[in-house]
Amino acid sequence: MSISQTPACGDSSGITNILVVGIGGQGVMTATEILAGAAISLGHDVKKTEVAGMAQRGGVVSSHLRFGPRVLSPQVSPGEAHLLLGFEAAEGMRWRHMLREGGLALMNTGRIPPPIVELGLFDYPADPIAAMRDSGTQVFAFDASSIALELGDLRLGNTVMLGAIADHLPFPAETLEECVLQRFAKKSEETIERNRRAFAAGRLAARKAEEEAQGNASP
Repeated sequence: MSISQTPACGDSSGITNILVVGIGGQGVMTATEILAGAAISLGHDVKKTEVAGMAQRGGVVSSHLRFGPRVLSPQVSPGEAHLLLGFEAAEGMRWRHMLREGGLALMNTGRIPPPIVELGLFDYPADPIAAMRDSGTQVFAFDASSIALELGDLRLGNTVMLGAIADHLPFPAETLEECVLQRFAKKSEETIERNRRAFAAGRLAARKAEEEAQGNASP
């Protein structure tokens, strides 16, 4: 069952909190802008903020998004996120404390170790997804990076991730898809079609991951 079908999709004030995290160059901020645009198009009050560390050189990036009838602050507080969209596995694990009880993490299993790992300052977790699940986090995991490469361009991973979250929002997936494609309206028809396929592939990957997670949880 998707979040859009459960009370978890918004709090008592009707506000939805989303945290998008990853590595610079993956399109974290662009994804948040598109999600915000979709919410704005439906009349929501929207607030967002970003924190980027060496974003252009592969540093870590986090972006907070809140929308609803009336939103005062852009900052998602720890334990209050309904959705965590992790473009990179270890970064998603690092931010799992932001999810509220019953929240959902949609995770790309692709690994892009940040500079602090490459410099030997920190060790990359052996299995970030397993660590999240062991902590009690609900996780739907899939390899968005491989899906993007199969479609011909690693940069499509951004659209794959947006497709993955599309069925877990308090508005139709088609609204988000339209905002994604509008982003490429001035590009070639081939670019638009590749993003359309990437969005559909992300939705399918998330559904399969959900089925797998539910199967593993069955006695």
